[in-house]
Amino acid sequence: MAASAIETDRSERWHYLSLSAVAVLLSTTALAYYYHSGAILLYGDAVAHINIARRVFDSRTPAWFQLGTVWLPLPHLLQIPFISNDWLWRSGVGASLPSMLAYIAGTLGVFRLVRGLASRGAAWIAALIYALNPNLLYLEATAMGEALYLALFVWTLVFFSEFAREAREQPQRARGSLEKCGLALSASMLVRYDAWFFAPVLSLAVLMVAEKQSMVPGPIRRGIVNFLLLGSLTAALWLAYNRAAYGNALEFATGPYSAHAIQERSRTPTFPSYPGEGSPRTAALYFLKVSRLNLGQGPAASLLFMVAFVALLSAVYFSRKFLPWTLLWIPVVFYTLSISWGSVPIYFPDWYPFSYYNVRYGLQTLPAVAVFVGVGYEFLSKVIPARLAALGTAALVIASYGSVWRNIPICLREAEANGRARMEFDHRLASELGKLPASATLMMDCGAHSGAIQDAGIHFRRVLRESNPPYWEIALTQPAQSADYIIAFPGDDVSRAVHLFPAGLEPVARVDAPQGLRAVIYRSVHE
Repeated sequence: MAASAIETDRSERWHYLSLSAVAVLLSTTALAYYYHSGAILLYGDAVAHINIARRVFDSRTPAWFQLGTVWLPLPHLLQIPFISNDWLWRSGVGASLPSMLAYIAGTLGVFRLVRGLASRGAAWIAALIYALNPNLLYLEATAMGEALYLALFVWTLVFFSEFAREAREQPQRARGSLEKCGLALSASMLVRYDAWFFAPVLSLAVLMVAEKQSMVPGPIRRGIVNFLLLGSLTAALWLAYNRAAYGNALEFATGPYSAHAIQERSRTPTFPSYPGEGSPRTAALYFLKVSRLNLGQGPAASLLFMVAFVALLSAVYFSRKFLPWTLLWIPVVFYTLSISWGSVPIYFPDWYPFSYYNVRYGLQTLPAVAVFVGVGYEFLSKVIPARLAALGTAALVIASYGSVWRNIPICLREAEANGRARMEFDHRLASELGKLPASATLMMDCGAHSGAIQDAGIHFRRVLRESNPPYWEIALTQPAQSADYIIAFPGDDVSRAVHLFPAGLEPVARVDAPQGLRAVIYRSVHE
């Protein structure tokens, strides 16, 4: 019996190692392809993530408070060790590495989650559906946070599912699983606000599992206390950081860079609202549509999603053991509410307003789809030969993901549509900045175009920027005395300062782009 158990354990390890090798190969291939095609810095948010992390140690005012607000800090903290190298920073590759590691971890997490209740074949199918998704393969090669959040979300469910199975018979192990679940959840709360919504839902689920026990064992009670404390302390830490840095504990929700403030600034007389605002039904339709577009295009868009949904209904109807996995669908609820009342619009070309914005949010249902298609295979393999069920599932995946590759992944199309012009402009500006003396100091609002500084390889300690209070506010009243060169963009604070205090400044270069982007470089000639 012991020998059989050892052999089984070795076999499981072999499968984990094999899947790891597949994920590593896919991840590095994607990075190499998208790096050489100039796509890993297309997302403006990716560039911003990199340079938020960089300014923690490379700044006029280096400090942990340089992590900023609104965006949660864990992705930036994980990037810092890599982007401290100048080439890894300038190329963007350093910030891709945490995403790639998270992608591998997420793939293994999907395998372990399904393997806990289903066959090895079902676990492989689910893991490969997750790993092979073209949109995830693009995003994991960038500094975007989707791969990291999805990995933590999946592992949170892995440990919760194990807790639910162990609670009745193995209370000590159940406590360990629950505390690991709390750690994964707390980490995810430092990546995306999705987890702040998920945390109370999962806490309720934990209490429901415990409530089923006629008498809750001591280890489980202690595990529940630790689980709840971890989540509460994580939220309190972020609130305290915002209070200390900005004087407002809710700066991330109510400040000038919050989703609400950005949406208010984007309203126009001809576009006063966005689809789904104030309408949960429309919001749900938009989110479910963009979720399908992340899985397939054209007639194939709904294939995987519909199979997963049917498997979900079957799993809930036929067996209660799959109930913990229904939490994988919580993003549908969260994004429906966020679109309706959280100032989070989603646009895609198929529906009004026929453009691209936040299409990557649809990727949040990928774990649910991957897991429940695996469950669907498990059910099907009990009524037809397993090999035939596997071939049918493979055909489904090939049809879906093949349609994505033929039409270009929608997340890459979004990045191209919204980022190519900015990237070209930043490159032109970087070329001009590279001509300046190597010891020169600069003054520039880097909020929109920090990529130009990054491209030029200019350390931020030479740049007086908007994240350097109080020196920035002083410089806006005396730009000529504040730096050797001043870079102004139409309508920004520097442009207004140059207009109000032009003495001692002379324009030396102008950078234009066909899309209307423009910058003027001034040289300080004050005595």
